[in-house]
Amino acid sequence: MHYFSPFSILHSPPSSFLLPPSSFLRILYYFNRNSFQEIFSKKYLHLNFFELQQYSIFKLRTSNSKITILKIRTTCMQFSLKANYSPAGDQPEAINDLVNGVRNGIRNQVLLGVTGSGKTFTMANVIQQLQMPTLILSHNKTLAGQLFQEFREFFPENAVEYFVSFYDYYQPEAYIPSTDTFIAKTSLINDEIDRLRLKATSSLLSRKDVIIVASVSCIYGIGSPDAYLASSLKIHKNETIERRTLLLKLTDMQYTRNDISLQRATFRVKGDVIEVQPAYEESALRIETFGDQIEAIRIISPVSGKVVTDLDEITIFPAKHYMTTGVTIDQAIAKINEELQMQLELFRSQNKLVEAQRLEQRTHYDMEMLKEVGYVNGIENYSRILDGRPAGSRPYTMIDFLKQPYLTIIDESHVSMPQIQGMYNGDRARKQTLVDHGFRLPCALDNRPLRFHEFESLADNVIYVSATPGDYELKKSGGVVVEQVIRPTFLVDPPLVIHPAANQVDDLIEELRKTVERNERALVTTLTKKMSEDLTEYLESLDFRVRYLHSEIDTLERTDILRDLRKGEFDILIGINLLREGLDLPEVAFVAILDADKEGFLRSTRSLVQTSGRAARNINGRIILYADTITDSIQKAIDESTRRRRKQLTYNEEHGTQPRSVQRKIDESISRYQESAPEELLMAAESAPAYGKNRRGKQKTGATSKKSDSKTSIAELEKEMIAAAKNLEFEKAARLRDMISRMKNGHLDSAR
Repeated sequence: MHYFSPFSILHSPPSSFLLPPSSFLRILYYFNRNSFQEIFSKKYLHLNFFELQQYSIFKLRTSNSKITILKIRTTCMQFSLKANYSPAGDQPEAINDLVNGVRNGIRNQVLLGVTGSGKTFTMANVIQQLQMPTLILSHNKTLAGQLFQEFREFFPENAVEYFVSFYDYYQPEAYIPSTDTFIAKTSLINDEIDRLRLKATSSLLSRKDVIIVASVSCIYGIGSPDAYLASSLKIHKNETIERRTLLLKLTDMQYTRNDISLQRATFRVKGDVIEVQPAYEESALRIETFGDQIEAIRIISPVSGKVVTDLDEITIFPAKHYMTTGVTIDQAIAKINEELQMQLELFRSQNKLVEAQRLEQRTHYDMEMLKEVGYVNGIENYSRILDGRPAGSRPYTMIDFLKQPYLTIIDESHVSMPQIQGMYNGDRARKQTLVDHGFRLPCALDNRPLRFHEFESLADNVIYVSATPGDYELKKSGGVVVEQVIRPTFLVDPPLVIHPAANQVDDLIEELRKTVERNERALVTTLTKKMSEDLTEYLESLDFRVRYLHSEIDTLERTDILRDLRKGEFDILIGINLLREGLDLPEVAFVAILDADKEGFLRSTRSLVQTSGRAARNINGRIILYADTITDSIQKAIDESTRRRRKQLTYNEEHGTQPRSVQRKIDESISRYQESAPEELLMAAESAPAYGKNRRGKQKTGATSKKSDSKTSIAELEKEMIAAAKNLEFEKAARLRDMISRMKNGHLDSAR
């Protein structure tokens, strides 16, 4: 296939040619409206600029400097919004304004939507009308997980993906010169999130109907999209490919052969059958061959091996994002050695002999690892050399996998934008210290997050979404704001009520008892993690069903906690900053803000408005601020709440509308793959109570404690099972496996 520039086509056109949509659309600018109508048949004349970009190839013919469409071919799906309701309140006007703004070339827009006004549904409708790949950026993993679930429900037929940091725990490499302390990198990678990240990039390279819900980790380097795509393997049914070549290609893509167990990023070979567990899929792939010919390609269940569907072709993407194609390992090692010699010469000229020895020893080890196995821990520190990029250049990020034009939605922008701004400087300061003291080569400095201006240049068609937009967003949009204050449910913002902080805990307990009696949920925000944990323990002692939520809780478990709150497995959730922006919890009718008069980030005007908004989805919503003095932040929050209430009450009175609580089904977990109904498990020979007891010896009460105990027991049982298997005690391991399966399938009580 040959692509031609618009200039060459107009001045020396071939007789027949193929064009991607980007080049085809540029040609249109050379024609006036009459010529435009001559180019298009009536079949395609209704398509607008953005809809044209969904078509993959335009086949054209030229004659006497006139271009005629021979065929328009599309291989991509359209976004298809599924919802049981239509836009209401301020939503229709907001959707229309935002869509027209993008189509009219307005690069930055602001959507000011109050809590519960359906900003997510508005965004979904904008995506549906524009039909553009979309990046939705959120400032924390919890909110990103919620948005992912909501958009997956809105677009069940399209690729809605989740891209956040895959670390449950991360201690970056660092050096403290004052105490001569080196802190090695330690991390705990969440395997499921790693899979979802790879799924996101593979979807972007294989289709156009993609929505990526991401945290700010999307501005960190992950390797070149071109190298990632070039390293992929596309196979067809009835294709002839040498068996050894196929297996070597899988190995080059960082897949590991494991003929015993088919796990993520592994493959196994059984005669003429090759089974692959892609690093980004929950289902597995079976390739059946006859000699060197591929006879069948099947999607199978990784557990039972049952065939799910047959395919004619498939593309297998690498198991890691860091892949190299333009630079060979030998060339990379040579470049690394060249930079090493320059840095050693600099250190020795400055009489930094310890630093020189340290750097030489460490870098030689890394080069040996790269030469022998093609990979090394910390390979990202050499990404600039492996990518063939010049010094100082920005890294490739997930955003590079998106091809313009696309839509960028910054959710809760008043928090997300400052977070993006602050990422680069902190990373640079830490790595500069490592380079100056011989722990890393200077090329490590180019493994970094994007600078803010680099992110701005990459982000395309930006919509800033917030109930409290920041100064930056308002300035970028020129002060023009699309306001969404009237909710589809016509709910009015609850008033902010002030209670004294002197006896706030006693007063809170009384309010919580009233809330629980009405079968409603409550949120309580504290100033510190310790206070949230202590208050949780104290309320548990009073027989409240309560849990806490803060940053030390695993990413995926946070969404599980929120889902359990909605399901009524407990009544009260205590937290700090994670209970602010965006959480969609219609069952929550009471929000309490402790120590509301302690001025600071957690008790600023924006924080108070955002936290208070968690009760705005329920018709019985109540908000109490515990404060002994009315601070400026509290007064501004009250003034803004009063302004919105007046507008909402006036609208309801004029239109005769009746407010109602938000109704939304409880989402499933982020990982939604489910094996077919399990067959009846064999009972372990040993008695069940030996496994089911609380191994820490603590007795707790309430559904929350039972759930916590069961999770702890499962984790401990899994450790025992692995240890038994390593000790070749297979019968004991099998019994433990049976017990774990029963507990995971909800048979905990019967097992006990």
